[in-house]
Amino acid sequence: MKKFFYWIGLVIINLLGIILSLLTSTGLISSSNSSLNTNKIDKNIEKLRELKWFNDLYVDERHHKSFFVSLKVRKYLQSNILISRLKNNQKEQKKFIQLLEDVAKIRKKN
Repeated sequence: MKKFFYWIGLVIINLLGIILSLLTSTGLISSSNSSLNTNKIDKNIEKLRELKWFNDLYVDERHHKSFFVSLKVRKYLQSNILISRLKNNQKEQKKFIQLLEDVAKIRKKN
């Protein structure tokens, strides 16, 4: 019986570790190192620029600056999980476009 609880405990600890790493990589919770990885962001942008819809946004004057100065957009682009979803999911693409629109509105007000 002790072995059973030992294995259950190991499974729970591993699952919690996986969940925590997913949450920190998607930016839902902050990790202790809050700096952005510019190289990772640049690589993810290059991957996304292969997609016409993304490239159209990237070259659009209203949004181009956001890819470099908006912390929200850059945190999003740093996450490999979100980039994978963005490439494969239209609903996620709409969310990203809405994020860019919101950032553009805020920048226009200032």
